[in-house]
Amino acid sequence: MFELPTTVRGETWKLADAIKKGDVVLSFFPMAFTGVCSMEMECITKEFAKLQAKGGGHSTAVGISCDSGPALGAWATQLGLTHTLLSDMHRTVCKAYGLYWPDMNIAWRGTVIVGTDGKVKWSQKRDIPAAFKLDEVLDALS
Repeated sequence: MFELPTTVRGETWKLADAIKKGDVVLSFFPMAFTGVCSMEMECITKEFAKLQAKGGGHSTAVGISCDSGPALGAWATQLGLTHTLLSDMHRTVCKAYGLYWPDMNIAWRGTVIVGTDGKVKWSQKRDIPAAFKLDEVLDALS
């Protein structure tokens, strides 16, 4: 279990609290203000209801990168993102899930679904130019 700061100053998001409500989609991305990362996070905001519905209306999704909270907040505002973004500045969470890219000192692109028991139900690491396929994530939530 982990907790990370959000884009809201002083606010912390806790995985242990989120899994009490349903499955959690952790969407790791390398860097804010970049093309594929923007496309993935816009997709999560746009398709959030579909992600929730697959988990019986209780699943959630968060974006995670090694960017600072203020940088993520500015990016979220620019793109109109409405889902939670988390700042893994110390790289502990991306390392714990095997999604750390040491050559760049950032998170690799990947998606992890954590079930209500706290265990990983599904995980996917992708090459940097490859975005997630929403249908694969939705199928994994079923």
